[in-house]
Parts: sequence; C-alpha cells; structure tokens
Amino acid sequence: SVEPALHSRLAGLKVLLLNISRAVTHDVLITFSATEGPRLLNMTDKGKTGKIQLPKEIFHSLSSWTARVVVTVLNIQQLGMFQNVNQTGQVLDNTVVGITVGKTSISGLQDPVKLIFTHRQLPYVSQLCPLSIFPPHPMPVAGQAGGWSSSGCVTQPRDNRTVCSCNHLTFFTLLLNPTLDESMAQALMAVATTGCGVAMAFSIFTVAFCIFLRCRFRSEETLRNNLGLHMNLVGSLLLLNLAFLLNSRLSGATQPRTCKVLGGLTHYCLLCCFTWMALEGCHLYLLFVKVLGTYIHHYLMKLCLVGWGFPALIVGVAGVIGSYGEYSIQTADNHVIARLCWITSKYLLVHYITNCGYFSLIFLFNVAVFGVVIHKSCCLQGTEVVQGERKAWKVALVALGLFSLLGATWALAFLTHGTSSAPVLYLFTILNSLQGIFIFIWLVALYYPKTKETTSSLSHIIKHDKTTTVSQE
Repeated sequence: SVEPALHSRLAGLKVLLLNISRAVTHDVLITFSATEGPRLLNMTDKGKTGKIQLPKEIFHSLSSWTARVVVTVLNIQQLGMFQNVNQTGQVLDNTVVGITVGKTSISGLQDPVKLIFTHRQLPYVSQLCPLSIFPPHPMPVAGQAGGWSSSGCVTQPRDNRTVCSCNHLTFFTLLLNPTLDESMAQALMAVATTGCGVAMAFSIFTVAFCIFLRCRFRSEETLRNNLGLHMNLVGSLLLLNLAFLLNSRLSGATQPRTCKVLGGLTHYCLLCCFTWMALEGCHLYLLFVKVLGTYIHHYLMKLCLVGWGFPALIVGVAGVIGSYGEYSIQTADNHVIARLCWITSKYLLVHYITNCGYFSLIFLFNVAVFGVVIHKSCCLQGTEVVQGERKAWKVALVALGLFSLLGATWALAFLTHGTSSAPVLYLFTILNSLQGIFIFIWLVALYYPKTKETTSSLSHIIKHDKTTTVSQE
C-alpha cells in the first residue's frame, strides 16, 4: 500500500512523504513541478508536469515492511543551494529533485528510476541528467561546495521532455548546455569566411578612399587626422580578416611552431582592432568634450605608436609564456568539429584577460563617449553651428556608423553564452565580418560628395574643427 503522510509547501522547498509497503505490486508514480511540488500521480494530471517512476524492485529488497519515501522539489535560487557548484550548464527552471527511500543508500538498480523533465523545445541545447555528489550530507546546505556527475544516468532527450534513467537515488536535475553541432559550426564558418572575403574588398576600397581624401584636402589638418585614424582602424580589420582566413585554411595542417605564430598573429590583429576602436573613442572625446587650445605635435604618429605597439607588447608576453597553439572546437560529446591556431585551452585565462577584459573596458568607455557625442549633437541642433541642409536619415546614419566604428557589434560576444545563444552567434558572426562594409558606407555618406558642406551637427564638428576644439556653449 501507498500512504501519503505529509506534503510540505515551504517557500522554495516542497516535500512529499510516503509510507510504502514492501509488498507493493506496481511501480510508484509521482508527478512534480516547480510551482506545485511533488504529489502522487492521478488520472487528471496532464503531460505538462514532470514524472518520477520508482520501480517496485526498490521496496522488495528492503528489510522492513514499510519504507519512508521522501521526495523533495527545491528551488535552488530561492534556497541558495547548489550555488557554488562548478557547473557548465544551466539548471532547468532552477529545480532540483531529491529522492530517498528509508535510511539506506539505494544504488545498482537493475530496473532504473525514471525521471521525466518537461520543457519547451530547446534547439541548439544539449540536455544532461546529472546527480549531485554532496557526501556525506544527505541534504546540501547553502553555500556548500559540491558538484554534478552523470555516472549511472542515461539521458534520452525528446522534443518537449527529457527522460532520465538512473540506477541509484540522490538529488537530480536537468542541466542545459549550449551546443555547437557540426552542421552549425560549418554554417558559421561559411558565413564568416564569405563575410571576411567581402569585408576585405571593402576595407581596401575604404583605405583607398581615405588616402584619396587625405591627398585632396591637404590643408584640412583635422580632417586628415580623422581620416588617418579611420584608415588605421580599417587596416586593422583588413589584417584581422586576412589572419582569420589564413587560420581557418591552414590551422589543420601546420607544424606546431607555425601554428603558434599564426595564433599569435591572429591575436595581435584582434587586439589591434580593439585598440584602434579605443583610440577612436579617445579621439571623439578630445574632439567633443575636452577643450584643447594647443596643437598636438605628430598626433597621428603617436596614435599609431599606441595602436600598433601596445598589442605587440601583450602578444609578446603571451607568446613567451607559451599561450598559443592548436585550439579545438568540440561538440557536447567531445567530437572535434574545427581546429584553429589560437590561445590553447590551458591558457584560457589569457583569453579572458586580454580579450574579454580588455574589450569590456574599451566598450564601456566607448559607450560613454558615444552617449556624450549624441547628447552634444542634440544640444547643437538649431544653433548656428548646424545651419543648412539637415536630413534625418543622414544624422541617423552618422550615429549608427559611429556605433559600429566604436566596436558596438563586438559586444554581442557577451550574449553568446546561454541556452538561446545560436541566433546570437549567427548575428555576431555576420555583423562583425561585415564591419568593414559598414564603415565604408558610413565614410562615403559622411565625406562624399559634399565634404565641405554641413550635413549634420555631428559631421560638421568632426570635419571642420581645424583646431580640435569644440564650443562648450
């Protein structure tokens, strides 16, 4: 017989206690949900709730005539449990299910315990049924370190549910891991390769266009500095696209030493792009915010020293400690789908510091500068500085071009971690491989054909302030 004894509904913790006879003739079926907790299965339950199937084998092997079964459903976010677990996936609905039978440890079951977790369709996500390892405590406590292990569990993913079959009892959950399958990786590589090829062509056009304007307007010192700065940024993008194409083609068949050089070159080009984006932001800050009454001698040369020299210093240090080599991109089942010459997995801290951390600081600074520039442009609307022809679409294009110029599209990298990262990956790949095209269109719209005419407050200040000063009035 099965007798429910207690059903607790504490916040974040829901418990079902059952007294089950050793002579039970059928499996015990229990439903659970994150909101209602566990309860015995009845005919009115729909397929939207999770299910637990305890095989009768568990109770036949017990020494006592009745066994106390405890089923708990925990909200780990509310209770603060399992928070320090070193896990790579996301817990489904923050829900953990615990099952105990009597006071003994149940393991090695021939007929496994089955748990069915219901969920929406999860494209590009792998499901894993792990069990907690928190010995020797029967219940995890807040802040306690522990982990998850898939040992003894078999995962069967379906469209709207996942079946977990485990041969012992403990605390269970469903971990969701973003997955990159081979077809998706090949599609991303194809998109990136095509985009890089097109972007390289437009980068060459952009550099040629900047050289043409610099030669045409030799007396416009500020205009020449602006164009020189843009030209260096586009040049770094050109080198990055070239390095990526070489990397994707040669990384699988290169010698280890050659792969280290290629990985360092790719890293150097990436850091150069980030640095020139930062210099674009600094230049805008000086142009719009900081009032400069003096001429900066060899201004563009000093920018080049920082833009090309500082990344070389970082890459040199990373190369000395042996950070570069072959990096493998793997699926959830550890199948290698792509190889690149990059920072190796052993030195991922170098990647987090020099790439993620470095870009984060640059992005925050550039966003602040962008906000100040837009605010300054709006304040100047209607004044004598911006009298003349003004088109809303051109002002918007200038703003969007600045946003791309300052590296805003690279911030999408922070959104590529999670169960819905696949669309963001495609968006990140497309936008950043086409960044050179965006800058080319922006420069043409901004500087041609009316280079000496005012088209908007923003373009007027950028192009015609010969002394690199801006009125604060």
